[in-house]
Amino acid sequence: MPIKKSSIKDVRRTKRRRERNIAVMSRLRGAITQISHAKTPEEAQKALVTAESLLDKAAAKNYVHKNTAARKKSRLARALAKSKK
Repeated sequence: MPIKKSSIKDVRRTKRRRERNIAVMSRLRGAITQISHAKTPEEAQKALVTAESLLDKAAAKNYVHKNTAARKKSRLARALAKSKK
């Protein structure tokens, strides 16, 4: 356990950030998974819109790099278009 007051505060801060990171990334992974589990193309399209929105928000707040978000969005859209054919 830390002794210095600033270190104690840093432990609390790190814990809050870690919980937030886990929540955001978990929600993001769940949204991406929903696309592949969709029963109809309409459901998949709705899930894609949600996932893209979450990816944009995560990129804006530096949970994921902006290029990573763009790459994932591109691949998801391409996979959805391919599955519709």
